[in-house]
Amino acid sequence: MTTSYRWVILAAATFTQAAAAFFVQGLGALGVHLQRELHLSAAQLGLLVSAAQLVPLAGLLVAGELLDRFDERWVVGAGAGLVGGALLAGTFAPGYAALLAVLLVVGAGYSTVQPGGSKSVASWFGTAQRGTAMGVRQAGLPLGAALAAAVLPATAAAFGWRATLTVGGVVALLGAAVFMGLYRRPPQPAATPATPDGATPDGATPHRAGPDRAGPDRASRRALLKDPVLRTALLCGVSLISVHSGLGLLAVLHLHEVAALTPGRAATIVVVAQLAGAAGRILLAAYSDRVRAGRVRAGRVRAGRVRGGWARSGRQGVVTASMLAVVAALAVLVTPWGAVPMVAGAAFVWLGFFGIGWYGPWVTLVTEAAPAGRTGFALGLVMAAGQIAVVLAPPVLGLLRDGSGGFAAPWGLLIVLTCGALLGTVRIGRPDRTVQMTDGDRCH
Repeated sequence: MTTSYRWVILAAATFTQAAAAFFVQGLGALGVHLQRELHLSAAQLGLLVSAAQLVPLAGLLVAGELLDRFDERWVVGAGAGLVGGALLAGTFAPGYAALLAVLLVVGAGYSTVQPGGSKSVASWFGTAQRGTAMGVRQAGLPLGAALAAAVLPATAAAFGWRATLTVGGVVALLGAAVFMGLYRRPPQPAATPATPDGATPDGATPHRAGPDRAGPDRASRRALLKDPVLRTALLCGVSLISVHSGLGLLAVLHLHEVAALTPGRAATIVVVAQLAGAAGRILLAAYSDRVRAGRVRAGRVRAGRVRGGWARSGRQGVVTASMLAVVAALAVLVTPWGAVPMVAGAAFVWLGFFGIGWYGPWVTLVTEAAPAGRTGFALGLVMAAGQIAVVLAPPVLGLLRDGSGGFAAPWGLLIVLTCGALLGTVRIGRPDRTVQMTDGDRCH
């Protein structure tokens, strides 16, 4: 099997990500229909979104352990299959409580898809292209959300909300079949000398292919928690995941209630915002590759070697810039300009590009910071911490919307969270100044 097969792996992982995320990411676009048919408040709608994200609090850690022991092909495929089966069973749900239970099972299956797809792509791509590849793969989530925002509201309007679960279930099962049918482990490269940035001259991945039988022990878990690169990534991730959750939950409602757009036009803007997010995940990740490569070349000239944190700080810089851009867009939404349809629409598209696009360079940063043999667990650990925000943000933001009678309070909370994360990042310190080991020292 040649290395050109990596593009097949990337396509399969991207499609499976989009398929598994299709229904859950479309819940926000279904907000108006679900509120009308099930008589839900904004807080209840937020709890519905959180239900699918609750099990991954522990499920991501379990998935990380499984991915370090077993082939991604079966772990990811089984998870996506569980998503599809649960959604098909959900077509028989009699009401809101049963739908909550169905989404809990969906969350259990989805726990394997996010870290498993990331690990599978990272194992096939070398450092020079990994950011771009991870960005393409992570674009699957907003692409799935964009397609869901276009398809599910129309399906609900024509056939009722239960029909949307049928569509989501079929799509998820198709994603499971594609990944299980196409995924293969990367070929084991011949021993080649490493370059100063930890990559081999042919760009082979420094991550070990296939399952890692040893698994993480307690000492390695503590070491990961103390790593300043991962701590910084975690802090940024929690704040930006909250923004992403707020965008998915409140964008259609804001455009409908504040900017006075019809539900159809509001959903169209959300589709554009999700597509902007997909583009952002690719473009921002590709830019982080270029910044990283430039710093690596500069390090070779100046010192003959490159410190691991310095080589990764280009990716962190892109994430930090995304946080600043998010704060600017949220600030517009809390002003009277947020009621102007064109301005509000542009702000949400901007939020889509940066408030969703940050994930591409961020997940690459986490992957490269993980020690060899601990990639699955590191991804599961950081994603599980971020999952707390995924679970808490929707109901909290929904309660703020219901309690205040407007959107200034939830958008304001997201501004405070993002600014607080920026300050915390500065306090922890730049990764290139706190990490003193070379990439070779970290066994990449």
